[in-house]
Amino acid sequence: MSHSSQFALLAQRRFLPFFLTQALGAFNDNLFRNALIGLVIYRVGTGQEQSLLYSNIAAALFILPFFLFSASAGQLAEKFEKSRLIRLIKFAEILIMIAAAVGFALGSVELLLGVLFLMGAQSAFFGPLKYSLMPQHLKPWELVGGNAWVEAATFMAILLGFLAGGPLMQLQNAELWVSVCVIGLAVLGWLVSLAIPPAPPTAPELKFNWNAVSEIGHTLGILRGRTAVLNSVLGISWFWFYGSLVLAQLPVYARDVLGGEAAVMSVLLAVFAAGIGVGSLLCEKLSGHKIEIGLVPLGAIGLSVFGIDLYFAQPTDVGALGLSVSEVFGQPGRWRVLMDLALIGLFGGFFIVPLFALIQSRTPWDEVSRVIAANNILNAIFMVLAAVLAIGLSALGMNIPEILLVTALLNAVVAIHIFRLVPEFLMRFMSWLVISVLYRIRVRGAEHVPDEGAALVVCNHVSFMDALLISACVRRPIRFVMYYKIFNIPVMSWVFRTAKAIPIAGGKEDPALMERAFAEIDAALARGELVGIFPEGQITRDGAINPFRSGVERILAGQPVPVIPMALRGMWGSLFSRRDSALRRMRLPRRFRARVELAIDSPVPAAQASAEQLQAQVQALRGDMA
Repeated sequence: MSHSSQFALLAQRRFLPFFLTQALGAFNDNLFRNALIGLVIYRVGTGQEQSLLYSNIAAALFILPFFLFSASAGQLAEKFEKSRLIRLIKFAEILIMIAAAVGFALGSVELLLGVLFLMGAQSAFFGPLKYSLMPQHLKPWELVGGNAWVEAATFMAILLGFLAGGPLMQLQNAELWVSVCVIGLAVLGWLVSLAIPPAPPTAPELKFNWNAVSEIGHTLGILRGRTAVLNSVLGISWFWFYGSLVLAQLPVYARDVLGGEAAVMSVLLAVFAAGIGVGSLLCEKLSGHKIEIGLVPLGAIGLSVFGIDLYFAQPTDVGALGLSVSEVFGQPGRWRVLMDLALIGLFGGFFIVPLFALIQSRTPWDEVSRVIAANNILNAIFMVLAAVLAIGLSALGMNIPEILLVTALLNAVVAIHIFRLVPEFLMRFMSWLVISVLYRIRVRGAEHVPDEGAALVVCNHVSFMDALLISACVRRPIRFVMYYKIFNIPVMSWVFRTAKAIPIAGGKEDPALMERAFAEIDAALARGELVGIFPEGQITRDGAINPFRSGVERILAGQPVPVIPMALRGMWGSLFSRRDSALRRMRLPRRFRARVELAIDSPVPAAQASAEQLQAQVQALRGDMA
């Protein structure tokens, strides 16, 4: 099945109204927050110390509801129909913005801070709905594209809210204009939300826990025992730690390090946000319409490399302050600062989008909202820790570039730790990198691979790269059974061991190893895993499919699981097949970037899956394209 571009999602009713609703809400949040800061700075006329106090209180009041209400929000999102909840939340936003208009009219900072707390609460209740609704409305291969649009819109909303909020408060009748804008955006968001299709409750029988404090502990406990999901949540929270710390330093960086006026800060924020937006949207293209967690290590590497380079890109010859945009970036070497910020954002997109998609795909539908709620709680904790770290480093006498350097180095340490805990991330990165460089791959029938439950994958065997290629194309981990000599190939053996491949030998060659392999296959299927085998037992030497051996029938006799037939097409002429002599096989570019296809058929019940029947099905899938 051919998968359309992520841009096609914007023409779908199952996505566009939801996307516009969340984008308008994010923009309204940031517009109001920055207008409030503008009111404190430009209208109330408070001193610097009091302005700083109000700014910090505002930040705390917006984050606090994510601690208090995310757990309850996760329960509501599971128990009730989601589109109706979204409309109720968006209607509440209208009432909150009317209260904001009263606060602006009275010039009451205290009332507006209360409104900001309510906006934070509204966002806390919307968050679990936002990410748990997508798996219900989008197909599995559309999750990356959908998350990419959401992340891109979120950071563009942060940027636009900043660019619009402060300047609006400097206009004549500013309070009136801001009030009209925030109420208008709230009404528009509610009207758009009316078009969101229904999303049935995933856990209607869930008993609601009214004790918000105990529910926070229970919600965080949902992550226990789910290593990949837990580490994805921690990865997302770390990104918000990194991103919020960078964003918080940019205003002072623009003024004191680059010597620029306020417009220079806007340029830095715009470049950073645009980088995240572009990186998020590129994820779908780079991942080939599937959840490719191999992009996460790539993103982590980029965050550290360009974060470190930002330190070395700082100018050493800042003269006058208050320089214009053209004066700042017209100086030699200043472009490097913009490049680093753009690439930090770009690789940040690579880092965060696959993690959200992985959480959605590997969490049962009736728990996604609560997992997202746990994610939001941890995000808030990490953002507070980022602020504490920045304050602490500043108190130690570090300047802004040094604080950003420490952040980039910390990112490298954290990334290494996460990838040590979950080597699947790094293994997928290596697989994705190798396969993306060597081949141009098309996948047909990916939807036939079940999201959960045991199954046996059978495929023709054409090259030494077959297991790696299939692993890179299928979103679920597959435990491949492979000849022990291939399993022990230097360097590649680390990849195979990390992927929990099962080494096997022939009965005459090493009967003990063969029996251990069959026992491990049986145990893996009993645990609900995917196991992949090449029933031919050897790589083809002439391009034809060799007879399937009876091992597949022995496996199914012990564990009668569905069998998923797959066929590699176009691999016979590729770099690592056995076509031609060893010297001729290495000829480039004829075999480099070979066009190959992985065709996947619907699962076959175990009772109908004989070696002969499966061979005929794989042969038909492969067709004439050897």
